[in-house]
Amino acid sequence: MDTASITHAVTAADTARALGSGDLDVLGTPRVLAWCEEATCAALELDPAQTSVGTRVDLEHLAATPVGAEVTATATVVHTDGRLVRFQVAAHDAGGTLLATGEIRRVIVDRERFLTRIAPVGD
Repeated sequence: MDTASITHAVTAADTARALGSGDLDVLGTPRVLAWCEEATCAALELDPAQTSVGTRVDLEHLAATPVGAEVTATATVVHTDGRLVRFQVAAHDAGGTLLATGEIRRVIVDRERFLTRIAPVGD
């Protein structure tokens, strides 16, 4: 199984208040999700012509985390079906407390072909 972990320190910019997902100065759910997605991308070994796009997220944010805490998000490939890749994700603090858990699905795409399908705004 392919697994990757990334670690970040929680800053004021990562809080629910800063991200608009609440009014408390604790780690915001959107940042937890972003870090879990970062771990999924790190777990994939793609050639330069490929990239992946997120298609589905199921994430439970279980515990509050203060500014200054260290958070590690880990993603493990649990299933592949052609271009579809499913990951089990989890985020823990430095003390080992489970902060979030869930599943993220990504689809591997051809970078250039994908971008040609996106029309610039205003065209």
